[in-house]
Amino acid sequence: MTEPPEASAAVERPAPGAPAPAGADGPGGSAGTTGARTGGSRSVTARATAAGVLVSVLLILAIVFGSRLLENFDSALLPYAVATVFLAFGVAYRYTVWVSAPGARRLFRQGWRSFFSAANFRKAPTALPRMIATYLGFQKFLGARSHARWAAHQLIFWGCVLAALITFPLTWGWFTFTSGTGSGPGYEMRIWGFKIIGFDSLNILGWLMFHGLDIAAVLVIPGASYFLWRRMKDRGAITGQRFAYDLVPLIALIVISVTGLLLTFSSIFLHGGGYEFLAILHMVSVVFTLIYIPFGKFFHIVQRPAAVGMQLFKYTARQDQEVFGCRRCEEPIDTGPYVENLRGTMRDLDLGFDEWAEYCPRCKRVLRGSAYLTQVKRGYQ
Repeated sequence: MTEPPEASAAVERPAPGAPAPAGADGPGGSAGTTGARTGGSRSVTARATAAGVLVSVLLILAIVFGSRLLENFDSALLPYAVATVFLAFGVAYRYTVWVSAPGARRLFRQGWRSFFSAANFRKAPTALPRMIATYLGFQKFLGARSHARWAAHQLIFWGCVLAALITFPLTWGWFTFTSGTGSGPGYEMRIWGFKIIGFDSLNILGWLMFHGLDIAAVLVIPGASYFLWRRMKDRGAITGQRFAYDLVPLIALIVISVTGLLLTFSSIFLHGGGYEFLAILHMVSVVFTLIYIPFGKFFHIVQRPAAVGMQLFKYTARQDQEVFGCRRCEEPIDTGPYVENLRGTMRDLDLGFDEWAEYCPRCKRVLRGSAYLTQVKRGYQ
């Protein structure tokens, strides 16, 4: 066993009122660092803005050409389409800012390197599809925390996936449903103007086609309601929750789902009574949520796929790498490449104690407590 790094046990600081170390205000000091950080933040903002504009323009072009020069574009859905363009800009902007941070950038690079590694594929050809299914699709890691939370999250996840697969192509004019008689019951579904399938609106396939969004709403409502109830009752959730970050997304999902079901109820049972008001309320809630996604809690939807690459990196490293042991107690921590990746991230952040990545969590707490007793409390003994 080795001793902990000396730099982490005690950090020498100038006494109050003492002059700052030489060079503190020079190119390598605080003034130079502040200037570098300001310039760095400006360059990140410029890159993020450029990425957002590029993705937005590409989406607009995809809408124009995918709808056959707007021939199949429904002007009544224009607010939704505009909101998706803002969504594309916000996702690209936020994602660029996120991957510009040292920790996320390293995770992003390692993930894609593992994803495209032929050696990893040879070692574990089924690892990637299995992780996509278990980590992204069924989120098994949530089941370890709570089966109820896992079930509720699954309802929200699959409901939102179904709604997105239906809503986005329809909004962009990529999907169209046409009838030779103008009122059915025979319909054709076309994608980019090409016929894909014909169906009868009176059979089970036709019912599923026209009520897919209702099915999505039925899935989302109980899942979102459970999390909303939990945040109202669970003391641990109440302690750290924020209204705009934790409650607004759940309320938005419920409002979208309920108003969508009410639109169907109005058209079938009320002969269109109140339909116009419900349509406007539904549209406002959807547009608000789409614009909110990149800058709120829903952004984890975009972040999660990147974490799959890091999970693949850890998994493949364990296949042929020895597990790294804690420098103090020699208990296993993780593989050598993973520990070195963590150390590299800490060096990128200029934290100055990257050697602590080689200690297990228990030993870190012991060493911090020992350093506190010897360096801080010694004056009171």
